[in-house]
Amino acid sequence: MLSKITPLILTFNEEANIQRTLARLSWAQDIVVVDSGSTDATLDILRVCPHVRIFERTFSSHAEQWNYGLRDTGIRTEWVLALDADYVLTEEFVKEIAALDPPSRIGGYQASFRYCVDGVPLRGGVYPAVTVLYRAVHAKYVQDGHTQRVVVPGDIASLASPILHDDRKTLAQWLAAQKRYMALETEKLCSTPFMQLRLCDRVRRLIVIAPIAMLFYCLFVRGNILSGKAGLYYSLQRATAEAILSLMLLRAILRGKPE
Repeated sequence: MLSKITPLILTFNEEANIQRTLARLSWAQDIVVVDSGSTDATLDILRVCPHVRIFERTFSSHAEQWNYGLRDTGIRTEWVLALDADYVLTEEFVKEIAALDPPSRIGGYQASFRYCVDGVPLRGGVYPAVTVLYRAVHAKYVQDGHTQRVVVPGDIASLASPILHDDRKTLAQWLAAQKRYMALETEKLCSTPFMQLRLCDRVRRLIVIAPIAMLFYCLFVRGNILSGKAGLYYSLQRATAEAILSLMLLRAILRGKPE
């Protein structure tokens, strides 16, 4: 199965992460990277790997970057493995996808994630399962708030082995990313009727509840109170992200329009 898969990765200033991601893709005959204008050492690291083909495209949206990677980079394999630059595959994951023999009704596979802080695995995270492996021919990405989701014909099965989510960029980079992400989430939440929102997004619209609820959820429901300083760091990160969103929502409400 591995010979039928092309890893597709989006990058932007990922020098802290990309080498670890590439190290677990030694089995791939072709790796496609769509870069959004990195100014750090990301491209230098990528060029060292002989199986990587780099495409540079000015960022417009995550969905458009992924769709460009699918349609305009010459991917020839039946299957695509879509990876963020801070996703690290485990040996178990690689063995599992290598052994796959999917029937025609299966259009893709979703994977769960094990969140890490500087390499320390946490007891639990809030990152949802994502369809990462799918048949490329009819796949299409659509934007959903600050993130994107792939639409694939056919059934979506689940993989047993998780992917490690291990972002080691600086806190300043993380905060800058959250500012961009939460601006998109604000627009989505303000432009969607309340009753059409998912339950978690309805809680976010209540503004003051979400940051406190997220801190409690990460520490106690997901068990990160037992993950030491790494668990506390992650829990505060997620609560901070929700606090940024609450500030943007409140400002948008005061101004009478999404920010």
